[in-house]
Amino acid sequence: MAVASTETAIRSSNAARVFIYLVLLLFALFYLLPFGIMLVNSLKPLSEITGGNMIALPQDWTIAPWLSAWSTAQIGVEPTGLRPYFINSIVMAVPAVVLSTVVGALNGYVLTKWHFRGATIIFGLLLFSCFIPFQIVLIPMARILGILDVAGTTTGLILVHFVYGIGFTTLYFRNYYAAFPTELVRAAQIDGAGFFQIFWRIMLPSSGPIIAVSFIWQFTNIWNDFLFGASFASGGGAPMTVALNNLVNSSTGVREYNVHFAGAIMAAAPTLLVYIVAGRYFVRGLMAGSVKG
Repeated sequence: MAVASTETAIRSSNAARVFIYLVLLLFALFYLLPFGIMLVNSLKPLSEITGGNMIALPQDWTIAPWLSAWSTAQIGVEPTGLRPYFINSIVMAVPAVVLSTVVGALNGYVLTKWHFRGATIIFGLLLFSCFIPFQIVLIPMARILGILDVAGTTTGLILVHFVYGIGFTTLYFRNYYAAFPTELVRAAQIDGAGFFQIFWRIMLPSSGPIIAVSFIWQFTNIWNDFLFGASFASGGGAPMTVALNNLVNSSTGVREYNVHFAGAIMAAAPTLLVYIVAGRYFVRGLMAGSVKG
């Protein structure tokens, strides 16, 4: 009787597992369908798309739409393609991600290992900044950028994303360092280590998982941002998202949908690559800071 019950339980478990995998596969296919259609149509001549064959595979495979989107598509005054704006986004995102991560790590270190009066209030204010909508800070930020004479520049966008990201990175590192043994910090102090020595030699080397979380979160938000880019950049200094919008909404000439699809995939490719390569570290880093002890 016990053996029969065990076999029945195993069969039920296997059936449930197969059902769950089938449901997950269905959801994955449904989620990937738009991307698949974009990819297929980016490899077609425009005549096949306008002929009503958007879902069918290309009859004449071509990478000309990709080459056009990258180097010759009309974005602004000159037919530069998306290449210079892609570079703008890289130049904007990398420094903003690094700076906000380092400052967030310092804030988390101070708030958890160097207790002082008012630390809870300061953390609360930083946490509150995570919930401020983008639209509220547009006018104050524009005023500050004008005073600093960096309005309409990539430097100005770096500053905007750096400031806006500090609240998030501080939250991540503060929660992560709260679970870090304070005894190690005290022992280093007894050995004569100073504030920055402890940070660079003890805290930061053990922060790999949460650094990955901060990098992925910040890079995704900064790269995909449109509002700040449209508000604080101008002309050739615009980021990739603004350039893609200008490409798709161009009111002159024929709408080259295959070029638009290729440009959209180019704009999404960096964040997709980040999640494919480092997605598991994102979950691992969040879990590492969720349980103390």
